[in-house]
Amino acid sequence: MSMMEKVYQTEKGPIHYWISSIANDRPSLIFLPGLTADHRLFEKQTDYFDGKYRIFVWDAPGHASSYPFQMDFSLVDKAIWLNEIMELEGLNDPVIIGQSMGGYVGQMYSQLFPEKLCGFISIDSAPLQRQYLTGAELWLLKRMEPVYRHYPWKLLLKQGTKGVAVSEYGRTLMHSMMMTYDGEQKRYARLAGHGYRILAEAIEEDLPYEIKCPALLICGDKDHAGSCIRYNKKWHKRSGIKIEWIKDAGHNSNTDEPERVNQLIESFMACAKKIINKQIVNCLG
Repeated sequence: MSMMEKVYQTEKGPIHYWISSIANDRPSLIFLPGLTADHRLFEKQTDYFDGKYRIFVWDAPGHASSYPFQMDFSLVDKAIWLNEIMELEGLNDPVIIGQSMGGYVGQMYSQLFPEKLCGFISIDSAPLQRQYLTGAELWLLKRMEPVYRHYPWKLLLKQGTKGVAVSEYGRTLMHSMMMTYDGEQKRYARLAGHGYRILAEAIEEDLPYEIKCPALLICGDKDHAGSCIRYNKKWHKRSGIKIEWIKDAGHNSNTDEPERVNQLIESFMACAKKIINKQIVNCLG
């Protein structure tokens, strides 16, 4: 993989990211991993698309190598930092591909910079609109840090690994990413708790979070993380955004069935390029 690691310094800490060493034609693929995962989550995608598009993937603020980081930022801050890095690197016509929390960052980016985003793919994420969550769900999201802090680490490691993936590769990868925090459960709990809290706060803002660019929802049919399947069914029904269910895949469906997910991304990008080039097509229906 011909990717270069770089660091973007914010006032709250460093953000480590990886970017294609060779510039390619637009558009750019922006891969955003989920909460407590890091850039390795998309290794099957970055390897596959390397040389075909300009690629970006990061360790989100506070995650893995993007540490130490002052944990008092918002989802808005993450989207703004992402935009600053993209402008710095000349990542034009971005297509955001966000898994779980990465999908929420993508929706916030769309809210703040609707004219910039050329495509959005949600992988096992959910909508940011207030209408989809109950008050009880929001209340719980803001109080998750103590749960992770007091949960037995070995049990958390086991359930966190098996709970997001069904394939051996997916589980091994998640285990490796979680082991970044081995011996630092307090840091892991704070990271997870902060992520859920800023998600709840963004939802409570009750903004439109409308996706105005070409979009695609991807969800594993064995995704048992929270109510992801229920949210995606409603998201598809209410928004009309096309949805693809990944057979025999869990919450990290891009690691359980990478070939299928790569195929869907490739088809989406073929259509997105035509739209960017002002060709009249109907390939996202």
